[in-house]
Amino acid sequence: MPFMRLVYFALPSLLIGCTSLPHGGVTPAGAEARFALLETSDLHANVLSYDYYKLQADPAVGLERTATLIKQARAEYPNNLLLDNGDALQGTALADYQALVKPAGCGDTLAIYKAMNQLGVDGAGIGNHEFNYGLAYLNQVTGSHFNVDGVPADAPRCAGPAFPIVLANIYSVKSKQPLFQPYRILTRQIQATGPDGQPLTASIKIGIIGFTPPGVLSWDKAWLEGKVYAEGVREAAQKYIPQMRAEGADLVVAISHGGVDGAPYTPEMENANYYLAQVPGVDALLIGHAHLPFPDAASKAAGFNLPGVDKVKGTIHGVPAVMANLWGKHLGMIGLHLKYDGSRWLVDQSRTTVEARATRQADGSYVAADPAIAPLVAAEHAATIRYVQTPVGSSDFRMSSYFADVGDISAIELVNQAQTAYVRDYVKANLPQYASLPVLSMASPFKTGAAGVADYTDVRPGAVALNNAADLYLYPNALHAVKLDGAQLKAWLEKSAERFNRIDPASSAQQELVNTGFAGFNFDMLTSADVSYQIDVTQPLGQRIVNLRYQGAPLSASQSFLVATNNYRASGGGGFPGLDGSRTVIAAPDSSRDVLIGYIQKTRQLSRTRNGATRSWRFAPVATKGAVVFHSAPGLLELAREAGLAGVSQLKADDGGGKGFALYAIDLSK
Repeated sequence: MPFMRLVYFALPSLLIGCTSLPHGGVTPAGAEARFALLETSDLHANVLSYDYYKLQADPAVGLERTATLIKQARAEYPNNLLLDNGDALQGTALADYQALVKPAGCGDTLAIYKAMNQLGVDGAGIGNHEFNYGLAYLNQVTGSHFNVDGVPADAPRCAGPAFPIVLANIYSVKSKQPLFQPYRILTRQIQATGPDGQPLTASIKIGIIGFTPPGVLSWDKAWLEGKVYAEGVREAAQKYIPQMRAEGADLVVAISHGGVDGAPYTPEMENANYYLAQVPGVDALLIGHAHLPFPDAASKAAGFNLPGVDKVKGTIHGVPAVMANLWGKHLGMIGLHLKYDGSRWLVDQSRTTVEARATRQADGSYVAADPAIAPLVAAEHAATIRYVQTPVGSSDFRMSSYFADVGDISAIELVNQAQTAYVRDYVKANLPQYASLPVLSMASPFKTGAAGVADYTDVRPGAVALNNAADLYLYPNALHAVKLDGAQLKAWLEKSAERFNRIDPASSAQQELVNTGFAGFNFDMLTSADVSYQIDVTQPLGQRIVNLRYQGAPLSASQSFLVATNNYRASGGGGFPGLDGSRTVIAAPDSSRDVLIGYIQKTRQLSRTRNGATRSWRFAPVATKGAVVFHSAPGLLELAREAGLAGVSQLKADDGGGKGFALYAIDLSK
């Protein structure tokens, strides 16, 4: 009974405090109302405040915490819509369990949707990660009826969420129609004030329209090729927004799963919201994908510092815009002030407010979890814990990413080894024409503190279980391999070296080493005994890779290699030069994580000597007058020593940022 559930969950939040009848059914010109758009984004199946990789509670994450902020916001704004920006279905072991281990049945509602239904979500968009498990799965769990190849025409409509899902720029090849409804117009009764100052109830129509990055066609090519195609975000908006207005939408809210990029617009653009905000008719933007809060006055993210972007007020070209970070850490909130002009409701931008409210409070504690959420998913939660505790091997050393930015490869080499072994075996069995090419592998530290002081890979010595493998390889990517020459390999490494700020050795001021605007999961590195290189952080971008050698000799620009990576990177994810899908020679049927698990099962006994000590890169030695600093979890110098990082020291156990990080220094001369 989806309709009944929608009414039950959505309408009460909009009727609280309404004490009078409508003004004869006609809203008078001059009436005013306050109306909140509440956003969750990039939840990545974090229903509970729990880390399945560490098997412990984590109050920094979880929709059950955001739920408390939602209650508070609804009390403040009785007129509201709660909308999700996408990337809700993938990202935790819970999600993998329901999709891959014990797939949800047609009559089952996913755990994340159970929680969202409980919270009365009014509508949702689709992120790129929604496609990670394939179209058949997405069709089932969203209660859809996709007209695409791979989904039987007579497939039953299964249980889905109790709210509409919108997506305007992904189309079925078969039908030439949008995969989901491109937009939906929601009619709500709201509490307002008449021009005479008296309370009244009125009707408002809010149009919601969804967008996802067109790059999903490359990133999930194995699932999507030949079945769906993408339209540019701007083009889709220009097509549908006039239709929404013609159908009576007072407000148009764009649920756009993307960030903000000032590069020239193209229909393939991943983060197109700088241009979407300029499409006539957009009243508010709910954005995501970049895993950041917006507005954020202190943000150094390039997209938030573009002309026309107000990172304090939360506007893009004057349009109110909000991004709710990730994993339930924030609730996005746009407080619209509306005025009725006699025909429709208009936004008074001068009195509209935007904020990303954090679950972490000023004193460092977190808001309490909503007690109604955990019982909804108790069975799925317990089953996931049992699943991730399955042992696959053992290790005599600690694999962690706390110091990955300064050279610790303990959590990276094993991934590279697994990928290298897989590609070599695959070539031997299937691609003899490449048998003479050396095989290398690129991997990155997926968790480098971007989401908080607990956001690091940390696999302790002892039994290695499935949850540990998921900690080492966070995403359900597919393994790909590309054919490159030495010049292209160097260009790849140069892009990775953007992880670091440029250091001035003559400056006596304290300098930050790590460029946090360049994601840790884009800091790809080699861990091969055959390759060595240095990163000179005193040099400008594109000129930092020095002394690049292969088997002891300077790397030839024409030397050919096969390089193992993942589908995201091989297909253009991260914007690495030359990686656009055209160089892919292996698109493996196996996920990167399964490749890693299989390698651990085969190896059985992992040791630092064999699996965690081969560093291909080091910083080019340079003496600096001032301290070069970085941030990580406190009290872990022993891990740096075990990794051979003699030049690292801890300056402060608390860096003063209020997030629990310690301040470390690195002596680049060592």
